[in-house]
Amino acid sequence: MKDKLVIDLATLPEDGRTFAGELDAAIYELPEGDAVPVGPMVYDLWAKRFGSELLLTGTLESPFEFTCVRTLHPFVQTIVLENAAISVEIGHEAEIDVTGALREEVLINFPANPRCEDGDEPGECKIDSRYFVVDKPGDADIDCAPRAGGDDRWSALDQLKHLKDQP
Repeated sequence: MKDKLVIDLATLPEDGRTFAGELDAAIYELPEGDAVPVGPMVYDLWAKRFGSELLLTGTLESPFEFTCVRTLHPFVQTIVLENAAISVEIGHEAEIDVTGALREEVLINFPANPRCEDGDEPGECKIDSRYFVVDKPGDADIDCAPRAGGDDRWSALDQLKHLKDQP
């Protein structure tokens, strides 16, 4: 498994060439608390030079562990780009590293609101009723409301109510 995909423009045929393989999941370098890559990026790309750019077309696949926005449970979803088309400016280089461009193409296709029902093994995506504490009547058998003992900085705005009607 490679850690980068470098294309040698000097040996690239004029009519293009296929590049297929896997790139190590470490290429993503995502911050802690974000999605976690759980496997390599698999690519099958056709590379062809057009003037001052290199066009890569083909398939990219990479599995990630996301956290469901409804259930807060982790699940695995594979990002699959079947018709990826990536253009990379060449410049005056003899070799070009396209790893960053492939990485970005996968990252921009992350789900905005990941849900476990969209995972590789779809789960039941229901919100746990414990999270509806604010909708419960006051005499319900609930230990504490969501904000009890929490951040109280916004209450400082309540002290400014008297300024509301002043000119």
